[in-house]
Amino acid sequence: MIGHTFTATAANIVTQHAARIDACLAKLTEEQIWARGGDHENAVGNLVLHLCGNLRQYTRHAIVGDADARRRDEEFNAAGGGGLRELLTMVAADAASIIRGVSDERLRERIVVQNREMTVLEAIFKTTEHFALHTGQIIFATKQLTGEATGFFTHVRAKGAGA
Repeated sequence: MIGHTFTATAANIVTQHAARIDACLAKLTEEQIWARGGDHENAVGNLVLHLCGNLRQYTRHAIVGDADARRRDEEFNAAGGGGLRELLTMVAADAASIIRGVSDERLRERIVVQNREMTVLEAIFKTTEHFALHTGQIIFATKQLTGEATGFFTHVRAKGAGA
């Protein structure tokens, strides 16, 4: 069924992006992870916390039905802390498992996330889109902070083309 294809693809996207973020975090020092260029900017660490909060809210809360324990402001107010790689790996694996387990029938079910009514399919789509957006920001920041290419797309680009 197309629903299974959708959920499997969405789960794979979350897993792939989490692996890319993990690779970025591995390249950065603790100082770089929490560096901000100004009060209007988020550090890579804030984006990771934000992604974890969003994934939990959209999967654990909205799809599974657990209590919504998200503290969004804290995601952006944090100015340090370790364990981000482990946290991201755990949350992304849990979210991917939940997404993979959604049946075709549940995809049409209406739920409420962040005070908005939507289908489970839409919630999955929104969270994978959101995850991809911030993954791109983290990749860009990592390139700027390290002065190095990530190498994620070397299989499709000519050698040395800056991927």
